[in-house]
Amino acid sequence: MGARVAMLELAPGPPHLLLADHLEGDRPILIYRVANLENAMAELARRGWERGVTLEIPPGPVCSFTAPGGHRLALFEAARPEVLRHFEGRRDF
Repeated sequence: MGARVAMLELAPGPPHLLLADHLEGDRPILIYRVANLENAMAELARRGWERGVTLEIPPGPVCSFTAPGGHRLALFEAARPEVLRHFEGRRDF
């Protein structure tokens, strides 16, 4: 799809840092992996959060939203973990 994304490991294990060239804005997006996106979104809705943009990325569904202070957040479910394994160790650029 033309996007360039790089994952950096600053230390063994998470969190990892993703750099992407296709996102707008200067604020980073904090992305959290959840076991079940629908359940996580339902819990956030019960706490007053409003659902943002929902889309699919190769590993699974994502929902992004903006916190009251302007911070950008996203939740994603690794519904297709084989896709994540496909990218491990790749060096494309």
